[in-house]
Amino acid sequence: MKLSTVSGAITRLVAAKLVEHTPYGTITLTPEGEQYALIMVRRHRLLETFLVKSLGYTWDEVHTEADSLEHAVSDTMIDRIEASLGHPTHDPHGDPIPTKDGTIEEEATQSLAEVAANAPSGTVVTVERISDEDPELLRYLASEHVGIGTRLRIGQKAPYSNSVSVTVVPNGDASGITLGNAAAEYIRVVATEAVTDPRGPETVD
Repeated sequence: MKLSTVSGAITRLVAAKLVEHTPYGTITLTPEGEQYALIMVRRHRLLETFLVKSLGYTWDEVHTEADSLEHAVSDTMIDRIEASLGHPTHDPHGDPIPTKDGTIEEEATQSLAEVAANAPSGTVVTVERISDEDPELLRYLASEHVGIGTRLRIGQKAPYSNSVSVTVVPNGDASGITLGNAAAEYIRVVATEAVTDPRGPETVD
């Protein structure tokens, strides 16, 4: 995107009182801007949910579609989509859906990379959210039967390795999944328990 295009967009947002901007300074949302942003987040996440639940899209296909639709549909259509879905609270990626009055409940989660770096091997975590920014990662996780609500056991940490090893619980005897730290940052989890590895203590030579 050209600098002139960005500058023009910022000027329009300032004129609409959605952002505040000082020359060569930071850009911040106004209260009106924050409210508008929540409206768009609500639209986006409800559309993603509708595409998956009603139209048979997979979770790796919906982000771009929702981006295209969120500015085109009316408030009435969004309300009817929400009602037809039974007023869902989260989208297919585990992201909370703002309510019509603009409130959103953010759960306390950590990235899988952060938990794996600090928790002992054998810790079990539950997947709460996965970023929709990388469709290839979503397809890979689906192929490994990892989704929202999946429980993962953190494996042994390899020295000098920039990766995270996990296995799906209760299938602890299955082959593990190795993710790079960048991919593990996209996965938000909550720690649920620490378990003892039935194979005995883990050691590093």
